[in-house]
Amino acid sequence: MESIIHQTAIALEKIRRQSRCLVVAVTGSIACGKSTVSGMLEDFGGPLIDFDRIAREVVKPGTPGYEQIVSDFGAGVVQPDGTLDRKKLSDIVFADKKKRRHLEKITHPLIFETFTRKLTGLTADHPDAVIQVAVPLLIELNMQQLFDKVIVVYLPRDIQLERLAIRDNISLEAAASIVGSQLSPDEKKKYADYVIDNSCDRSHTRDQVNRVWQQLHQDKKKRYQENNAC
Repeated sequence: MESIIHQTAIALEKIRRQSRCLVVAVTGSIACGKSTVSGMLEDFGGPLIDFDRIAREVVKPGTPGYEQIVSDFGAGVVQPDGTLDRKKLSDIVFADKKKRRHLEKITHPLIFETFTRKLTGLTADHPDAVIQVAVPLLIELNMQQLFDKVIVVYLPRDIQLERLAIRDNISLEAAASIVGSQLSPDEKKKYADYVIDNSCDRSHTRDQVNRVWQQLHQDKKKRYQENNAC
C-alpha cells in the first residue's frame, strides 16, 4: 500500500505543477455526514471524486477487477444478476486477514489508478478549481499527505451512534459495536485543517461549509503565489 500511495503522490505532484487547482480531502467517521458536506461543496462549485464510487466502478462486471475477484474467490461471490455480492465478499475477507490483503492487492491499484485518471481529467477541464476528494478511510490508510487540505466532518459520539442506528435501522448496541471498531471522530479531528461540525441543523452545517469554501480559495491563491515565488 505504501508504494501505491508513493506512486500516487508523484502523479499528484505532476498534476499540481500543471494546474492551479487545490485538491482537498473530505473525510469523517461513519454516519457523520460526509456525503452531506460533499454535496454542499458541489453546490458551491467543488467538483467531486468519490473513492466509494471508484471502488464500485473498478469491480463492475466485465472489468479486470471483477474477473480477478471471481477467479480468486469463486462464483459464490456473484449474485444472480451477475454483480458481486459485496456483503458475502465482505464477510469472507473480514474473517480472514490473508484474504482481505489479497482482495486489497486486487482493488487498491485499480482504485488509485482510476483516481489519478479522474483527477487528471478534472484538472484539465477545470484548471483553477478547488477539487474535493471523498475518502472515508483517509486517516486509516495514511493518505492525508496526498492532499493540500483535509476537511473532517465531525459528530460527537452520542449523536453519531443515534444517527447510525436510525440510518441503518439497528440498535444502539449494534451501532456502538460498529463505531467502536473504527477510528473515532475525535481522533480524526487531529488530522484536520478544517472541521465541519454536523451536529446541528442543515443550515448550520451549510454556513460552516460556506466559510470553509471561501477559505479554501484563499488557500489556493496563497499556494499559487508561493509556488510562483520559488
